[in-house]
Amino acid sequence: MRRFARLADLALLESRLLGASDWVAIAQSHVDLFAQATGDAQWIHVDPLRAAAGPFGTTVAHGFLTLAMLPELFAAAVAFDDVRMSLNYGLNRVRFPAPVPVGSRLRAEFVLDSYEAIEGGAQLTQAVTMEREGGAKPVCVAEWVTRHFV
Repeated sequence: MRRFARLADLALLESRLLGASDWVAIAQSHVDLFAQATGDAQWIHVDPLRAAAGPFGTTVAHGFLTLAMLPELFAAAVAFDDVRMSLNYGLNRVRFPAPVPVGSRLRAEFVLDSYEAIEGGAQLTQAVTMEREGGAKPVCVAEWVTRHFV
């Protein structure tokens, strides 16, 4: 994890890697809970027997589950000593170039595209690349906008 004493220190780090998370395993239980919470119970996600004969040879995580892991992965990669609250502000672009088979391990890298001072803190736009251990392509690439308040 990379720790910053002050959020404002990021103003000088545009176009640089802020940090990378540790590997996080994706279990079938995560996928099942996400399916239950969102109502997306497509067989490729929740039916291991049917998915074994499907295009991926196993169940795969939802793209939106993969995306929903961004806060956890960011928290494992970057910390600010003076930030009291952080909010998701939005996404400008998201793609899922490769599937996430259940049992995979993922990690993410966060590159600061832009730092914008706002009242009480800063808005960060980050280029996020999430990869699967041993995978040839990223499983998620996104431009993520967050707001952090000191």
